[in-house]
Amino acid sequence: MNKKGLSTGAIIGIIIAAVVVLVLLWFALSYNGLVKADEGVNEKWANVQSAYQRRADLIPNLVETVKAYSNYEGEVLTEITDARASMSKATTPGQLQAADAQLTSALSRLLVVVENYPNLKANENYLSLQDELAGTENRVKTERDVFNKAVRDYNVKVRAFPSNIVAGMFGFATKESFEADEGTDKAPKVNFG
Repeated sequence: MNKKGLSTGAIIGIIIAAVVVLVLLWFALSYNGLVKADEGVNEKWANVQSAYQRRADLIPNLVETVKAYSNYEGEVLTEITDARASMSKATTPGQLQAADAQLTSALSRLLVVVENYPNLKANENYLSLQDELAGTENRVKTERDVFNKAVRDYNVKVRAFPSNIVAGMFGFATKESFEADEGTDKAPKVNFG
């Protein structure tokens, strides 16, 4: 070592140590970013499930109100009950969409029954439940949109270089998002005449 500074070996050692520290720092930041994004997706999924659960919880009240005013069809009640059960078991967006389609179909048949009872359509409980259900539908859509954004952000982290290296090492895989229902890409035909 000379009096003017560090030796070449010491400088190389410091550079190597700095590079190792930077690589470890990048590795830790990438891993923590993936964990944070994954937990964000999990939180948004819980919000989606909560919105769907609120919807499913409103439907029995609607059914009971309809039953009080009509010769209610038990088959529709069975379909609604089965669909609600399917929704509670759903663990992926695809499963939840399929269960929701089943519930929506049964609910549509229930609303056809309602059309035959003018007193029911004017009933305060029924109107209130219908408003709550409509508000809940808006919440479901909002939560699905927020979930899809979180999934997109997470999937970008999982697939983008260089964080995809860390993702692959620790088993972070892309996640499924909600997609439009089949046929929604075509406008419905309206006939007024």
